[in-house]
Amino acid sequence: MDKLQHKLKRAKESSSKTDKQKLSRSAIVGTILGTIIAASPLFYSLHESVPTGKVWSTFLFTYESGAWEDAQYAMWVYTGKFLPLILLTIWFFTCKQWWYHAILVPIIMYVFQIVTTFNAEAQRIDEGQIVVLLPILVIIVPSIYLIRAKMFNKINDSDKTLEELEEEFMLKPKTLWGKITQYF
Repeated sequence: MDKLQHKLKRAKESSSKTDKQKLSRSAIVGTILGTIIAASPLFYSLHESVPTGKVWSTFLFTYESGAWEDAQYAMWVYTGKFLPLILLTIWFFTCKQWWYHAILVPIIMYVFQIVTTFNAEAQRIDEGQIVVLLPILVIIVPSIYLIRAKMFNKINDSDKTLEELEEEFMLKPKTLWGKITQYF
């Protein structure tokens, strides 16, 4: 009997260590994400520290604004594109709702806008987005509708709550890389 109790005690101790490690990792990731979100107004105002003029030189790099004709204005445009992309990406990976795939649409829109701001002249920014977004919308919107329809059919056919059905439909990869590969 002592051996069995000893084994159970050892199993309980190792289980509590793993739970503490998971909690610790979760607390670290949550702290980093919370800090990024809380500091987003600071990140947005970083463009004000960039000098006005065509060239911005630092000890790390030299940026030439090209068609923008003002480095501070160019950085304002870039922060206006990158910051929502970062916040939407955080939201996408932390969202627990059944409709979280819909967040992919604005993420892809901001990625497209960032690519066009790097490649295009200042007059042609944010043009032709619908051409890129339409194929994505054609896939995501019907998928979300089908998931919703399946959920409401199951609600009508069973005694499960909406939260239980969301849990049933939710795919749960264990790692960040698993979450990323789930979509591609």
